[in-house]
Amino acid sequence: MLLHHEWHSKGAGAKLNWLRASVLGANDGIVSVASIVAGVAGASDSSGFILTAGTAGLVAGALSMAVGEYISVSTQRDTERALLQKEKFELETMPEQEFEELVSMYEAKGVTSQTARIVAKELTDHGAFAAHIDVELGIDPNNLTNPVSAALASAGSFFLGALIPLIVVVFPPASLRMPVMLFAVVVALAGTGMLSAYAGGANKTKATLRVMFGGILAMAITFGVGKIIGIVGGI
Repeated sequence: MLLHHEWHSKGAGAKLNWLRASVLGANDGIVSVASIVAGVAGASDSSGFILTAGTAGLVAGALSMAVGEYISVSTQRDTERALLQKEKFELETMPEQEFEELVSMYEAKGVTSQTARIVAKELTDHGAFAAHIDVELGIDPNNLTNPVSAALASAGSFFLGALIPLIVVVFPPASLRMPVMLFAVVVALAGTGMLSAYAGGANKTKATLRVMFGGILAMAITFGVGKIIGIVGGI
């Protein structure tokens, strides 16, 4: 039952990490593009300008998320592979020292020296490499993160989030653009705030208010900057 619980917890943790990354990507898309179109809307009433700037922000942001996530996860995966190779080499060249290291790691967890040696012996007999990478590295060699999947997930979540402000800002008349977009963005941010709180096990009210306040503040600042530029530049 304990082993099943540990396996289930690890699987749930991985899913929550993906959910958290997706929610953050969507939230980034909402805030980034909403801020861009708010800034342009503050400077100009042209639907063409607003749509062009918003679309450029959407495409650039999604690509940036994809590239950044791909590089980050690829680096992490390369590091994990290097650690696995290093551990395999050490087990082949110095098995006695590695066994004593495994014993000491269990002792550090609070297990008595005698019990730690028994556990280390049984696990080593069953599979020394698996025992060491689990306790020492915490890496599952059969479940390394895929950088392509991570990049696509980040880009996709950003894209979907960015579509919300881009769609709602184009169709209403100029006098209603900002109120309509503000309402849609606040609702969307409330949703991502609740999901991020669920993924992180945090207080839902605090997380939702924090996300909403940050998004509204970013929109307000860029709208103000756009207004100033519009006045100074005579747009």
